[in-house]
Amino acid sequence: MSKAQFAQRRDGRVAALQYLFAWSLNHPANLAEDLKVFFADMEQPREHYAFGEELIHGVIEHQAEIDAQIKSLAQNWEFDRIAKIDLAIMRIAMFEMIHRKDIPPVVSINEAIDLSKQFSNADAKRFINGILDRVKDQLGRDARKAE
Repeated sequence: MSKAQFAQRRDGRVAALQYLFAWSLNHPANLAEDLKVFFADMEQPREHYAFGEELIHGVIEHQAEIDAQIKSLAQNWEFDRIAKIDLAIMRIAMFEMIHRKDIPPVVSINEAIDLSKQFSNADAKRFINGILDRVKDQLGRDARKAE
């Protein structure tokens, strides 16, 4: 992957995180219209964020499955107490790890940790890494390779 492609994926993840954080607080009546408005305010054209839009749709489509897995792995932690930003970060990474075989799981984890450093508090990265590391161990595939 070139530096430009990597940067574009990073921008997509940031956009997905921003959208999914807002979505977790207030689900729009019309997702397509809401996404149109959201991407209209971005620095780059909507096409630049195509990867992020795929993540948004994937997380929303698989939210119940992802959240059930987070609940089972976040032992001794009430799901409702997880910070919404941390939840959005984990949802993105878990969607990638489970449903995007073209992305090595360790890449998804590293990207999630980077997002937590940028958008959450200092303690979040340990919690996020702990949950995602357990997901990685359950996948049954090489964590360092895309399939």
